[in-house]
Amino acid sequence: MRRGAPAAALLAGVFALCATAQALAQDLLARLEASAPELDAKVLALALEATDCAASAGAAERPARLAVIDYTRPSTTRRLWLFDLDKGSLLKHEYVAHGRGSGGNVPTRFSNAEGSYQSSIGLFAAAETYQGANGYSLRLDGLEPGVNDRARERLLVMHGADYVDPVQAQRQGRLGRSWGCPALRPAAAREVIDALKDGQLLFAYARDAAWLEGSRFFGCDKAEHKPAR
Repeated sequence: MRRGAPAAALLAGVFALCATAQALAQDLLARLEASAPELDAKVLALALEATDCAASAGAAERPARLAVIDYTRPSTTRRLWLFDLDKGSLLKHEYVAHGRGSGGNVPTRFSNAEGSYQSSIGLFAAAETYQGANGYSLRLDGLEPGVNDRARERLLVMHGADYVDPVQAQRQGRLGRSWGCPALRPAAAREVIDALKDGQLLFAYARDAAWLEGSRFFGCDKAEHKPAR
């Protein structure tokens, strides 16, 4: 065998593995798109990209399940999707409230600051559950410094709430609002929380230019990245 052949073979193997990984990622995206046609494909692609970047960087374990919230959609619509990444399928499609400081039916303001009563965006790791003032609840750890990393100290948790009532929302033009928590219908809260607890991921999207341009979880494998807007 000529000199350099082993290195060339190794390089070819690396390229083959990369191509396989890319094909698997594209297949997963296609299956999830088909299972959730109402979710903007660009938002879903960003959620999967952020998930992969976080896992590759060691910021989070690679999850079996992923929840995606699209805060560009009105609260009167179902704007939370819960996916099984192993099976490439949709588990739940639910209503979710945003913080009263973030706006009316469609939130436009997001914050990492205590006392803002605004929702936070970005990638979160779902942590432990507990029984609190809002019943069965799920603590969230923000993974993005300056964007959502104060979620735990702000007590931004997932929980059920009576004000997440789609019938009442149609009457008043919006869901009831939280103090920043992604609150769910009481009938759906336990199932979603149990699917996410202990290390699964939540991705909350909004058209926030600074976050889209600056997040470390977008374009982690590229020299340059221009995210969807």
